[in-house]
Amino acid sequence: MGHKKEKKIHRALKIYGVWALLVVLVNLAAGVVPGLGDWYIRHVFPIWVNTYGRFMDIFPFSVGEWMLALGVAVVCVALALGLALLVRGVAAPAARSRNADISPTCPLWIRRYYIFFAWTLLSVCTVMTLNCSLLYQVSTFSEQYFPNARKTHTLDELIELRNMVVERCNALAQEIERDDDGTAVYNGSARDMQEAAIRAMRQLGQSYGQLDGYYPHPKPFAASDFFCQQHMQGYYFPFSMEANYNNVMYIMNKPDTFCHELAHLRGYIYEDEANFISFLACIQSGDSMFEYSGYLSVLNYLDNDFYKAVGGDREAYLAQPRISPLVQADNIFVTDREWERINGRALIDTETVDKVSDVLRDTSLKAFGVSDGVLSYNRVVQLLLEWYYG
Repeated sequence: MGHKKEKKIHRALKIYGVWALLVVLVNLAAGVVPGLGDWYIRHVFPIWVNTYGRFMDIFPFSVGEWMLALGVAVVCVALALGLALLVRGVAAPAARSRNADISPTCPLWIRRYYIFFAWTLLSVCTVMTLNCSLLYQVSTFSEQYFPNARKTHTLDELIELRNMVVERCNALAQEIERDDDGTAVYNGSARDMQEAAIRAMRQLGQSYGQLDGYYPHPKPFAASDFFCQQHMQGYYFPFSMEANYNNVMYIMNKPDTFCHELAHLRGYIYEDEANFISFLACIQSGDSMFEYSGYLSVLNYLDNDFYKAVGGDREAYLAQPRISPLVQADNIFVTDREWERINGRALIDTETVDKVSDVLRDTSLKAFGVSDGVLSYNRVVQLLLEWYYG
């Protein structure tokens, strides 16, 4: 009986080792074999979106959010059990000297938990490889669709593009339906907006082939208040193939965020590319709210780059078309009223949550090879210039 059990354990260890080795080799191969990542995006990744992603779309809530919460709980239990075993190991010699009955062996149920934890960890690494890390080893959007575009542009070109976006924002702000307080409102349900985002992405797919295909519906976070504290508008969950969004943020952020997160589901994992794709999808949607959201989403990037380009010269800045007060009022993450409610209920100070979130996000991006971390979002300006002058 013992011999059979030992053989079973050895077999399980071999399977685990081979599986883990394959995950490592796939990650290494994607970084050194030319074209492997692009082949994966074209032929394999859409399978996961069309099967697993389609299945997850059945659920009306964010499955990934609950997976994340469960994952944190599993890790916390593992750490707690490890600490308990450490304390037990330290206490055992002293207890035996007093003839107390403290067994140095690990209880069976704890061993089984760590076996479960090890297999869960390997499964997570596999899913992250297939749905996330491999996506960082592919040709960029610019290489695919703007191969001959200029990579350098003049200050005058930046100013022209910035002014165009400012003028479009100023004009579109006047077309948006608003309530008595001047707050923008959407003439439709949340589902209507989700469907509109999917249509906009599919329409864009007619011009950019990789964007063509199935899209699941964006889903709101149940813990949107907590994501507000992180200043997070949306999130792509590789574990559940879902596009999730913050349901508490100001409504003008939603169309752009929907399209941004959906872009990740077509293999565009870099944030600057998702920013650019969502901008294109929104401004070509034929929906004034989506169009306004698209222009508004890149306004700060262009305006900040322009201000830096003129060396912070206030006079030079003010000589260009100004952002209207109405656009400035719409160019927010969360309304003051919502911030007051969130901070009044928060268990942890928002500033602390935001700082920790920034560090984790920056570290995560750098771990996947994005050298400038969260600053990579700003690279959308380069894509905008290539598109505008291409």
